[in-house]
Amino acid sequence: MKLPFIIIVDDDEQVLRAIQRDVRNKYREDYRIAASSSVNEAFELIKELKLKNETVALFISDQRMPEMEGVAFLEKSKEIFPEAKIVLLTAYSDIDVAVRAINNLKLDYYLLKPWNPPDEKLYPVVDDLLDDWHAQYKPDHEGIRIIGFQWSPKSHRLKEFLSGNLVPYVWMDLEDNKEADKYLESTGVNTDSLPLVVLKDGSWMSDPTLPDLAKSIGLQQTASEKMYDVLIIGGGPAGLAASVYGSCEGLKTILIEKSNPGGQASSSARIENYLGFPKGLSGADLTRRAMAQTLRFGTEILTPKTVRSIRVQDGYKITEMTDGSEVHSKSVIIATGVEYTKLEIPGLEKFTGAGVYYGSASVEAHACKDETVYIVGGGNSACQAAMHICKFAKEVSIVIRRDSIRKTAANYLVENINKTPNINVYTGTEVVSVDGDSVLKTVALRVKNTGEEKTVPAKALFIYIGAKPGTPWLGDTLFKDAKGYLLTGSELMKQKSFNTIWKLERDPLLPETNIPGIFACGDVRSTALTGISSAVGEGSMAVRFVRKYLEQL
Repeated sequence: MKLPFIIIVDDDEQVLRAIQRDVRNKYREDYRIAASSSVNEAFELIKELKLKNETVALFISDQRMPEMEGVAFLEKSKEIFPEAKIVLLTAYSDIDVAVRAINNLKLDYYLLKPWNPPDEKLYPVVDDLLDDWHAQYKPDHEGIRIIGFQWSPKSHRLKEFLSGNLVPYVWMDLEDNKEADKYLESTGVNTDSLPLVVLKDGSWMSDPTLPDLAKSIGLQQTASEKMYDVLIIGGGPAGLAASVYGSCEGLKTILIEKSNPGGQASSSARIENYLGFPKGLSGADLTRRAMAQTLRFGTEILTPKTVRSIRVQDGYKITEMTDGSEVHSKSVIIATGVEYTKLEIPGLEKFTGAGVYYGSASVEAHACKDETVYIVGGGNSACQAAMHICKFAKEVSIVIRRDSIRKTAANYLVENINKTPNINVYTGTEVVSVDGDSVLKTVALRVKNTGEEKTVPAKALFIYIGAKPGTPWLGDTLFKDAKGYLLTGSELMKQKSFNTIWKLERDPLLPETNIPGIFACGDVRSTALTGISSAVGEGSMAVRFVRKYLEQL
């Protein structure tokens, strides 16, 4: 594989030599570094690289240049290499320009001159951007291939699983990709046995189960220790945060995830209000960073694994999976979060994965190119999905029952939607029926005030409504509120049967359930604040109380 390029442009020869030297010293083994003092010369090089099918990972440009300002140069370069990361080199007096570029151009970073020492001010920034680029870059000739039909629920299930676990793959639609037939001919697989998964080593699997696919791509399936300090159930933001803080504090930590780490947040195309990321980041980026962080500290992650039950034996917790395997731990944190509420419409279920999706905007957006798409729900997740899908679809319509989307979504999202010409918002409206043959074709809308109905063509329907806690598997083991959220801490003491169950002299700790040593955090906990930032805080908080519990054993 050819090494990707880092391209640097600065009309100040002294500054150019300095940053070129620093970049070369750190990255020359893995990247080809090209530098120019002329914007025009740089453009000629960029065009030549595009014709030669080369790749560019990073552009670094000074802002004040006589031929063209750096922001304009980066914008034009991004048109040629849209996946490349872009950094503006600027003086303190031009920070306002850089901030505007973050909003308008999606500038990845602005770097103040001077950047000495580079070990502190340059390399951490570039390392982070290049890691992001590698996570998103998918060479055509590498990676896993999935061959199937676009509107197949089975194909969707595999794509969603691999995307959620940050495993690069190439999707090949049998109806549109001429190369796809060759894989069927080579393997002898017929269309009734799709989807076909071809692995990097040339081996293949026909319509695999998720556990079999996970095993084949190297995801951990069995615990390596006989006993853990803490077992975390659920790999959303709360669970991942708990795993990071648990492992970094020296606790033997294992995390169990039934499908995709990152939870609902992982499917968000753009999160713009998370502290420390001024240009925003995708849910997949946030998940990748958290996964890399927790694995570096030593957390074990088992996926896909579904927990069947938890029982207590001699004070220790034994967590049993649906496949019969068990993991022993001194404490448990339940961070199973919430799931999107099902839209109760007759016949909707048969189109799930075949035009109807709960979340999944980042996975299926490309399939909606030049199509008409509807989104049910007006919360932040729905609006983020609309902003992402509108880059591909001809038209995106948000359908909500309330009379204003401002009542359900963050202001910055509402403003962005109002400025986007191919996004419509239907207020006071609901989806009442769907139709199609094997895939979705139309949806019927009803205006609540008038009862007027109309049927409209729709290639896809993305659903982001309500939330229900992921607690049914617990049965009556743990106390819940009326909606199924887990009760913890002082809320437990309000229950009539609390004194007959709780036998310790101390009161329950803040995130502790009615079983000592079993904790809850994130959206699944009753009275917890919702949102990604809150979930991360809850996860880190839960670990502090786990440590307090373990100290008492």
